[in-house]
Amino acid sequence: MYGQSWPSAAAVMPSKSIISPPDIDTNSRNYVTKPGENLVLLPPTPPRSEGDSSEPPDLSGSRRTSTSTLSTPRYTLPPITTPPKEILKEDLKTPDSHVPRDPRLIRLTGIHPFNVEAPLSALYDEGFLTSPELFYVRNHGAVPEVDDSTIPDWEFSIEGMVKKPIKMTLRDLIAEYEQITVPITLVCAGNRRKEQNLVRKSKGFSWGAAGLSTALWTGVPLAELVRKAMPLRGAKYVCMEGADKLPNGYYGTSVKLNWAMDPNRGIMVAHKMNGEMLHPDHGKPLRVVVPGQIGGRSVKWLKRLIITATPSDNWYHVNDNRALPTMVSPEQSANEPKWWMDERYAIFDLSTNSVTAYPAHDERLHLTNAPETYKVRGYAYGGGGRRVTRVEVTLDKGKSWALANIRYHEDDYRDYADENEILFGGKIDMGWRETCFAWCFWDIDLRVEDLKFSGDVMVRAMDESMNIQPRDMYWTVLGMMNNSWYRVTITKENDSLLFEHPTQPALIPGGWMEKAKKKGGDLTNGFWGESVSGAGQARVVVEGKTEVKMTKDEIDQVLSVDELKKHGGEESPWFVVDGQVYDGKIFLEGHPGGATSILGAAGQDVTDEFMAIHSETAKGMMPQYHIGSLDEASLAALKEGPRATSESSEPRPIFLQPKMWTKAMLSAKKQVSSDTRIFTFNLEHGDQIIGLPIGQHLMMRLRDPITGDAIIRSYTPISEERDKGLLHILIKVYFDTKERAGGKMTQALDAIPIGYSVDFKGPIGKFEYLGNGRCTVNSKERFVERFIMICAGSGVTPIFQVLRAIMKDKEDKTKCVVLDGNRLEEDILCREEIDFLVRGNEDRCNLIYTLTQPTDSWQGVRGRVGKELLEREVGRCKSQDGAEMVLICGPELLEKSVHSLLNNMGWKDDDLLFF
Repeated sequence: MYGQSWPSAAAVMPSKSIISPPDIDTNSRNYVTKPGENLVLLPPTPPRSEGDSSEPPDLSGSRRTSTSTLSTPRYTLPPITTPPKEILKEDLKTPDSHVPRDPRLIRLTGIHPFNVEAPLSALYDEGFLTSPELFYVRNHGAVPEVDDSTIPDWEFSIEGMVKKPIKMTLRDLIAEYEQITVPITLVCAGNRRKEQNLVRKSKGFSWGAAGLSTALWTGVPLAELVRKAMPLRGAKYVCMEGADKLPNGYYGTSVKLNWAMDPNRGIMVAHKMNGEMLHPDHGKPLRVVVPGQIGGRSVKWLKRLIITATPSDNWYHVNDNRALPTMVSPEQSANEPKWWMDERYAIFDLSTNSVTAYPAHDERLHLTNAPETYKVRGYAYGGGGRRVTRVEVTLDKGKSWALANIRYHEDDYRDYADENEILFGGKIDMGWRETCFAWCFWDIDLRVEDLKFSGDVMVRAMDESMNIQPRDMYWTVLGMMNNSWYRVTITKENDSLLFEHPTQPALIPGGWMEKAKKKGGDLTNGFWGESVSGAGQARVVVEGKTEVKMTKDEIDQVLSVDELKKHGGEESPWFVVDGQVYDGKIFLEGHPGGATSILGAAGQDVTDEFMAIHSETAKGMMPQYHIGSLDEASLAALKEGPRATSESSEPRPIFLQPKMWTKAMLSAKKQVSSDTRIFTFNLEHGDQIIGLPIGQHLMMRLRDPITGDAIIRSYTPISEERDKGLLHILIKVYFDTKERAGGKMTQALDAIPIGYSVDFKGPIGKFEYLGNGRCTVNSKERFVERFIMICAGSGVTPIFQVLRAIMKDKEDKTKCVVLDGNRLEEDILCREEIDFLVRGNEDRCNLIYTLTQPTDSWQGVRGRVGKELLEREVGRCKSQDGAEMVLICGPELLEKSVHSLLNNMGWKDDDLLFF
């Protein structure tokens, strides 16, 4: 498929260059010598393309045939594939249960929505054209379901600032307009984002280096449609909108009108991909294809084309696909909407980029009987129709470069297709156009002897405008447009060379960047995280992890899974952490999270939960509960046990399960303030209740998008216990700042897309409100006549749960005092709901908001929740029989301060409950 292989070309370089030119046939190549100097090979200019060969490329392995009658196809045709017919297990319970998919694709955002790339080697091995099965997918939500019988009647419109608004069907589009077929590479703006995420977490998920694909697209130039609608004077943009309905409206974006009307820009409306109807994931039945620009501009499932005087105001155009200045932090971008409104930061044309496909990641080259040279291969692409004019490779970190061969498959359609040749129902309309819209393949033969003495092989590309890949990364909030030199490290191990790529996509471990970071390397030091003597860079101080001993040396008992399961109840709850077995019975009463936390762990391997939640102090207490270890077979059986929703066909009435993680899909995000969101999750079915008692919490589990480690935190939803079908959780997002690292869980939650599934488990907690003053603490019931509720920030959520239960029950005579402390007025969360509950119930509840940084217009209390406020509004504990109780939830400093002040005022710890 790739045609003839040319000899490699080495660049003119200093005599100390680490790259040695291969043997030279002086009869076939130009060369120059000077007296006393070695033979130096001159590079061809421009780089020699295999497309320059007078022989047509060998494409006999293609499954397609051109309409022209040739014994050998003259240009690349789609690869032989077997389209999937089965629905994958992962998709059965998602809105995409109608879409068959290839299991080789790597999922980047969990099960749903479907965002995937192919393994890099598989993508490259398919050749110039990518099958629909391996073509990358970027979906923001559910795939619209379109019945085949309705496809001819699929309707879309051309409207807005036009003299003649048009509505037409796909049938009309095919019947009334000349069709074209052209090869175009689409590239996600997030291609290679995981490299950025390893330097600093962005707000995007971790694409590897295979977020691109190429296909033959058949359809109609967009200019033909717009011209027929006759744009009015003043029109400057074409806004596009798809049929994929999302939480913030339908997906849409815009491009400039003059681009749409420029035939050299090649923008088209397509209904075929590699000669076949569009696959559901790729826009079935109609989409826009914008060559040379990021994939986010190529709207799928096209429904509307709107001609306007201004760029699109669609939420996804404004809040996605932007490269904000590198100094803008995630927190700043969330707090200052101006950054997103600045159209200068919108991304359109692709940046020049190149990647090494072979050697593949973790490939080994055995040196025993090794060949003299190794062929390094990869891909490159330009942006805006600009041709990649050179690809260069270095083995000495950029001190010297060698020029690679380039194969421009796209040129075959220009050079070998007849003037009016038809392919897949469309004219191959390329002979007149010089712009390049497809990737090219490069290769170079490097001496194995040189590879042995090099630490890495790096590649960079340049286009015809002299746009060249930069040495260093330009980090941005959304992690887009990464095009720094692509580096593959070389490690000599015994009698072989190990090659490692920068990263692996999604949560797949591996890559030299991950290794460098774990060793404490600074990936921003200009030396790829390596320590370079004399460079003067600041030494990165990495806080070492203290290994806390959690076992007793004298315990050597080996237990089976059957013995563990016998202790899966309340009498003697055993649980497993890191293969070791612990007896939690003696800590049931003293556990800060309540007995339910331990009982929920009984008979389970809770390594993830324990290690993610507990402090070093808590881990240091574990030896006293250590009773033995689990045998290997039992540990394996336990790990393979149920960890997610049961596959039972019977719908469960209650969502939460104390011993099993259950998935719920994120369906909406509502911004409450600059750093606070309400996350809404769909339960398994519309009639399912949450099953969370009042005052208790649930655990949420996500995987760290970089390390894959479990992130587990406890939260109290603002949903009511008997709410059906939906789960609402109010969460404050703690962003990274220059002074401190942000919250792992909250930033991960903020970054996940709508449709992503999150694991839940519960209920947990030591407090439960039963109603009419009755509550339990560690399963012991007590009667309370007055609750003092003290909170700050998002700590209001458990307070809100209890307050709501009391205020909504007119028969409940329990008195409440609520002290809610915050910094600014906009930081007061659930204010509208709390005010509504208290309105008309002032005889039962005294509600006080206090601010530390109020504006002049603030009419409420000023200052912290301190001694003066507590003495005035709470006073000393008057009851001796537990009839008064303080509920506290907020930042650690608040809780410690309030604890000390209340103790000094005569309140006993038995009457203080910290959520």
